[in-house]
Amino acid sequence: MAVHKLILDDVFEEDFCTLIAIHCTLEDYRLAYLLNKYLGISLTRSPLDLDYQNEKSTYSLFEWEDSKQQTIWSLVSNVCKTEEYRQRKNESLFDSQEKIIRTAYLIPEYKTVNYFLKIDNEINFSKEKYILNNVLKAPQIATAYSIDINQLKSKDNLIFN
Repeated sequence: MAVHKLILDDVFEEDFCTLIAIHCTLEDYRLAYLLNKYLGISLTRSPLDLDYQNEKSTYSLFEWEDSKQQTIWSLVSNVCKTEEYRQRKNESLFDSQEKIIRTAYLIPEYKTVNYFLKIDNEINFSKEKYILNNVLKAPQIATAYSIDINQLKSKDNLIFN
């Protein structure tokens, strides 16, 4: 008897979204304002942040749904810094707590990226270039570029909905 094996990896491999990496030192709300201004969109803060590892790391999320184009725009932070305090072990005469700042990344492959702009719709090359040029018009943004989402190891972290 012949054994038939179905492989479904190729069916679900392609993601129809555009991912833009943004390098800047702005706060998340200021970047959302600038993107709204330069792209003509209306990003608003999501009531719930992205929560990974049981509230050990949370990432701010701004979203806008374009009903005309049937597209969801999402701006998400890549960096989460948390403070922890731990007791020092007999290192000094006085007992004191030591403050440790831990940094977690939404997409660890891109640790230098501050924010990601995810557009949930397949966009042609000319429209993607137009979006990138408008993002780069903001003087506070150091650089921005497109990322192939299918090459990411941690692309599952970009599933928000």
